[in-house]
Amino acid sequence: MDPAAKVLQKHRAFLNSREIKQKKPRLGKKKLLLILMQLAKRLTIILLLSFAPLFVQSQGIGVVLSGGGASGFAHIGVLKALEENNIPINYITGTSSGALVGAMYASGYSPQEIEDYVLSNKFQLMSQGAIEQRYEFLLREDNENASGISFSFSIDSIFSKSLPTNFIRPELLDFEMLRLFGVSGASHTYNFDSLFVPFRCVASDIVAKKGVVFSNGQLNEAVRASMTFPFYVNPIRINGVLYFDGGLYNNFPSDVMYNSFPVDFIIGSNVSYNAAPPREDDLISQLTNMLVTHTSFKIPCESGIIIEPKSNISTFDFDDVDEAIDAGYESTIAMIDSIKLMIDSRISSEELNKRRTEFRASVHPLIISEVNTTNKNGLDESYVRKSILKNKKTETIADMRFKRRYFRTYATPQIKYLFPTLEAKADSTYALNIKVTEAKPFRIDLGGIISTRAINTGFIQLNYMRLDRFASTIQAGGYFGKFYNSGRANIDLHFPSYYPISASFYGVINRWDYFKSFTTFFDDEKPSFLVQNEVYVGGGIKLPIFNNSKFGLDYRHFETQDRYYQTTDFTNKDTTDRTILFGNTLILTLEHNSLNRKQWATAGTLAQFKAIYSGAQEHSLAGSTSLENYDYRNGHHWFNIRGEIQNFPLSTKYFSFGIHGLASITNLSLLKNYTATLLNMNAFQPLPDLQTYFFSEYRSPQYVGGGLNIIFSLRKNIDIRVDGYWYQPFISITKNDDGTFGYSKPFKGESQVASLSAIYHSPLGPIRASLNYFPKQKTPLAFQFTYGFIIFHERAFR
Repeated sequence: MDPAAKVLQKHRAFLNSREIKQKKPRLGKKKLLLILMQLAKRLTIILLLSFAPLFVQSQGIGVVLSGGGASGFAHIGVLKALEENNIPINYITGTSSGALVGAMYASGYSPQEIEDYVLSNKFQLMSQGAIEQRYEFLLREDNENASGISFSFSIDSIFSKSLPTNFIRPELLDFEMLRLFGVSGASHTYNFDSLFVPFRCVASDIVAKKGVVFSNGQLNEAVRASMTFPFYVNPIRINGVLYFDGGLYNNFPSDVMYNSFPVDFIIGSNVSYNAAPPREDDLISQLTNMLVTHTSFKIPCESGIIIEPKSNISTFDFDDVDEAIDAGYESTIAMIDSIKLMIDSRISSEELNKRRTEFRASVHPLIISEVNTTNKNGLDESYVRKSILKNKKTETIADMRFKRRYFRTYATPQIKYLFPTLEAKADSTYALNIKVTEAKPFRIDLGGIISTRAINTGFIQLNYMRLDRFASTIQAGGYFGKFYNSGRANIDLHFPSYYPISASFYGVINRWDYFKSFTTFFDDEKPSFLVQNEVYVGGGIKLPIFNNSKFGLDYRHFETQDRYYQTTDFTNKDTTDRTILFGNTLILTLEHNSLNRKQWATAGTLAQFKAIYSGAQEHSLAGSTSLENYDYRNGHHWFNIRGEIQNFPLSTKYFSFGIHGLASITNLSLLKNYTATLLNMNAFQPLPDLQTYFFSEYRSPQYVGGGLNIIFSLRKNIDIRVDGYWYQPFISITKNDDGTFGYSKPFKGESQVASLSAIYHSPLGPIRASLNYFPKQKTPLAFQFTYGFIIFHERAFR
């Protein structure tokens, strides 16, 4: 018989005894009082034992989740298997990726929801340091150039503080930590014991050389600190202490579980291990052993079990986290019978889902009614506040609108880093507190193009940036090479508001030398000498339409000078013909750009429309080889309308398919001669390589063209591309046998162009081997090897 039942039987026998049942006891008052006291005591015991099942707690089950990078997502499979078998989880501790999984579970997310999240495209972008393309802010991006690498620095510390501290951009990571954990922590008094499941995580204080356990405070800060893998993600500072990944000092916080909670049984999930001893010839092993303290992967009590999922994925192999999840699930199922023998407690799916729903309902939705900023230098950060919240007294912004404005603000080049936390307010909204880290004031951009053709060009640009009540940038730099030389200086101003606006003022010098750009593939026919020079100054404004779209209006005052021979029979003693255009232009631009790369994209959409009105005076002068001697002047006024669209309707991990169309219409009248007219006509250039050639067959006043982009992605950053295009001019410029020139018959002069390329998208720019096909050249196939971006400064109007 159960011991409690025996006690109940004994006390019931006493209550039923004759002495108690007598209506008129013959006892004295003292003895009667003693019997009554015994009776009260026994009644109390009966009541306590009768209701004991309502008060006696079941076993306290704690789950410990190790670190381990991408392999740590095996913990999701472990939690999934435990829930499916009705094993309760009363407490949870975690380190690094284990802290992320544990915090999601403690915030009321089910294992299936956690799995769906880490398999989502958003999570993949987060692990790569990217953000969702629709939240990139086109307005705040710098003018496109050929830079492949950038260095930021301050005058007082050119080297020591200029080295990067992180490999990936943390924008999306920090925002997701706020969205997932900031609201649940703030809604429950910043006490980790008040979460759906009481939670602890570990981060590393590298100054004190110890692990630090977080049990309260900002939940998103604590988890973010625990996940800060050195040099991969930048560290964060909490209450003056700089924290790194918890795995440096405690990669399996079973001791934290044992010391923090009244736990009866511990289930550990471990995918990590201690580093091997350092080797004389292995610097990485030496650094690892200097940084990382060995962890005890054991349960600090007898009542526990450790699950050790095995997978082949590496620390940063986030593409294959599904393999880790499956490994965690299968390892747990293989041990579930043993776990059930050691754990008596169970919780039904219905009861668990009910509790989870009730907890999630207690978390206030993300609605921002106040923005506060701090900066370690005490500088004015009103730019950040006004960019997110227009009027802190009357305006509130919810989840999606807040996200758009947050990433718009983050796109400002003058901002290096933002870290957000939430403070719950009495009206169930939140105050957003942002720690602002400004970008270093100086930045050098380096890049260019290295090629087997004679188009090698270097690029350098110096930037000075300042953030105050508005953001300002001063840039000066340019390109240098045989084929292309250019210089540009500009001032950009960004103003904070609900509809942000940017203004710019600039001056540009460009020079293209097509004569020097040809290679031995075309040297069977001596190329013409063609050199284009232009100088322009101007200014403009830009407004956003959507995050990936903008409107621009520019005014420019320009002077262009084209120098050329109209024959291939010339010597170095001859003088060139010259055509000078001196005038003004007004340019209206509408652009949407969500392409995933600035060149050789495989996903996204580009749609651009330009309407240009120009007025200029032409001055053409004959050279020594000209058939006629002339000094010609004429005025021109013309419109130029151009459109381009590129889209990838199919874009997968291994295959992408794109369509690309271009069209141009201009009513520019004929200039003095055929060559001058062609040099100022729009060119069909769907492939970047076409910008480095002067092909008359792809130039006309009016044309339409289009093609297909077929890309096979062999690996993450290695593509095989086939790009093929058809070019159809409406009207072409033709040269007659007698030297005269004019317009062709409609729809004459169609042509094609194609390219086969193998590309490696390195962190510093694309490395490419290409075989181009230009069917109207005497040698139609042209091979080249290039490294870098073929991107030049904008032309004045062409």
